[in-house]
Amino acid sequence: MEILELEPQVLDGRRGVSFCLARPHGIVECVIAVKALQDYFWLEPNADDVRILKAFRNGCGRIRAIAERKALAHPTAHLELTADDFARP
Repeated sequence: MEILELEPQVLDGRRGVSFCLARPHGIVECVIAVKALQDYFWLEPNADDVRILKAFRNGCGRIRAIAERKALAHPTAHLELTADDFARP
């Protein structure tokens, strides 16, 4: 079975980046807030779409790892990641 991998996209209003995770029971639609990219992935304020996507791609491994852990802990079809998800106690 072939799985369609959708490209990350900046949401309207530059409020976040949407991306998908392939899980055994289907696709999880995810969004990471721009504030999280600014706080944890060195995105400068007022960045354009190209820079937002670059920050996402640079941190993609960590972002996906956090999203996968959150999806395992709280199974859902829609997942939102905020700066709090990346804070270390």
